[in-house]
Amino acid sequence: MLLLRHVSKVYGETGHEVPALRHVDLQVEPGDFIAITGPSGCGKSTLLHLACGLDLPTDGEVFINGRSTTALTDDQLTTMRRHEIGLVFQSFNLIPTLTALENIVLPATLGGRSFASQIDQGRKLLGCVGLENREAHYPDQLSGGEAQRVAIARSLIMNPLILLADEPTGNLDSESGMAIMDLLLEFGNVEADSPRGKVKRSTLIVTHDEGIANRARRRVRLKDGIVV
Repeated sequence: MLLLRHVSKVYGETGHEVPALRHVDLQVEPGDFIAITGPSGCGKSTLLHLACGLDLPTDGEVFINGRSTTALTDDQLTTMRRHEIGLVFQSFNLIPTLTALENIVLPATLGGRSFASQIDQGRKLLGCVGLENREAHYPDQLSGGEAQRVAIARSLIMNPLILLADEPTGNLDSESGMAIMDLLLEFGNVEADSPRGKVKRSTLIVTHDEGIANRARRRVRLKDGIVV
């Protein structure tokens, strides 16, 4: 599903390099639910950005469903992210001028589907995250936990093969954070469409929270850009 092969990422110019990841190997199988942990600045978010093609490695290769991200054009990477990868961010990243339903359906409309054709699926996802009565609410009318639920629903509108979450509970209280983890575990245990037929979705979650990380099926700990 996802493979990082001897991946390094260095930022900065010659003489002022800042290594973020060093020779990382990681293999993610269908159905995996992996927590990426480690101290601040250890490379967790960099790893997630490489895993979805938002960034490219300095050395090594990242394969998503057998395709190397460095061999794809920007347009091909965008299309792959839109159709195969769901992203959930700590800051929710909802569009403030769109309602909850409109935010959820947005990735599908950007992918060429009509809004009308996705309304039922958007409402279904709202129900799945327990927000049936928030359809017409705007982001500033939602609590933090509700906004993150909308963001999770949005990440699922295209039924992605891979779900990536970067500190999705970091802005939430502990009760809301555990509820969000419940949802991620639930949605990580379903089948999605792939070129090989239906396979179990894979989930990677970056977190500082030990309680959240302990609920993952597998943990990968980073320190100074190295898997330890």
